[in-house]
Amino acid sequence: MPKSFLTFLFLCFAIQMWSQPPTQEQLEERKAKIQMEIREKEELLNSMKSKEKTVVNQLMIQKEKIGLKEKLIKTTEKQTKLLNNDIYINQVKINQLNRDLEQLRKDYAAMILKSYKSRSEQSRAMFLLSSENFLQAYKRAQYMKQYASYRKMQGQEIEAKTKELVGYTSKIVVQKTAKEKLIVENENEKKELVKEKEEQEKIAIQIQKDKGKITAEIKKKQQETRKIDAQIQKLLREAIAAANKKTAAARAKANPKTTTAESTKAVESSAKIVLTPEGQLVANNFRANKGKLPWPVEKGVVTSTYGEHPHPVIKTLIVQNSGVEITTESGASARAVFGGEVTKVIKLSPLNIAVFIQHGDYFTVYQNLSSVNVSAGDKVSTKQILGKIRTNGDTGKTVLKFLILQNITPNNPASWLFNM
Repeated sequence: MPKSFLTFLFLCFAIQMWSQPPTQEQLEERKAKIQMEIREKEELLNSMKSKEKTVVNQLMIQKEKIGLKEKLIKTTEKQTKLLNNDIYINQVKINQLNRDLEQLRKDYAAMILKSYKSRSEQSRAMFLLSSENFLQAYKRAQYMKQYASYRKMQGQEIEAKTKELVGYTSKIVVQKTAKEKLIVENENEKKELVKEKEEQEKIAIQIQKDKGKITAEIKKKQQETRKIDAQIQKLLREAIAAANKKTAAARAKANPKTTTAESTKAVESSAKIVLTPEGQLVANNFRANKGKLPWPVEKGVVTSTYGEHPHPVIKTLIVQNSGVEITTESGASARAVFGGEVTKVIKLSPLNIAVFIQHGDYFTVYQNLSSVNVSAGDKVSTKQILGKIRTNGDTGKTVLKFLILQNITPNNPASWLFNM
């Protein structure tokens, strides 16, 4: 067989394996996860509705919730389709079993009738005694033995296929019940989705009434954010310079021919950390976990994404975000997304404490904390609690601002955090 043909067969098989549709169990897991996310958003919405100034955030979370509801409906529809396919396959098997059983019973009935006609011991004896020689008598005895064995085998096959038929019939009853339940569930979800969209419309109308005020608040917040971003850049440069100075001093000590001043000048002129072998290892480990890092909060929802984009509610406004903002529940804590060293704990404003953690030449920054559990120089581990996230007294929102940077270059946290 030509090698190219074997390769073609392998590729066909591989494509078939990779394109396998999700199983009922996988869809059920997906559905449970979506339902849990919907419950989290409902909790956030319920806590916000008591605060008049959070309508923008309410609308954003309402949109997220509607999106999840739509995913839930699609997942349930996939489950129903999968059940339909299983029911069809099982019905085909039932039909085939019924045909097989009908034929087996006919054959068995004919055999019984034939046996009945020659049932006497005398006729069997005469059948053997009328043989012309011993070999013929032996063959006739073997035939009678095989005939009896075949009759027994047919009886067993009828019994086995009857059991198989009962099994498939029971299975199809369960599947049809599950399908009916899913259809009802999906109809209820669609009704809920209509209500959610009506609620979204009410919030949108309320926002339109206060558009001028909300726009002014957003612009003010953006100005404050730009100032804080500039402050963070300055603090990071200071941290990089300090780390490089320390590295230069260690190198000068190890190599007396190079003066401390020369080494320091070589590394302080850059906005990049000069990594030691240990620092390089940490950076490599951090980079290897891209897309797998845990969230900096136990649970929450992203209410402002990374980069420059239109405001999710007032489209005429362009917002710039150097990280992501995650709205969580009151009293929630920020936690480290990866092991590293705390380089700074600083007040960016009277009500905004930030924690900087270094991971080789990467930094993670956790803003808007009301209190902290760590100090500069501390070594922290993944998911270690760093401090409490501040709840805004005016809006009632508890929001963590989270950044990931390589040296002083911001990265999109969504590409680093698991399932964001």
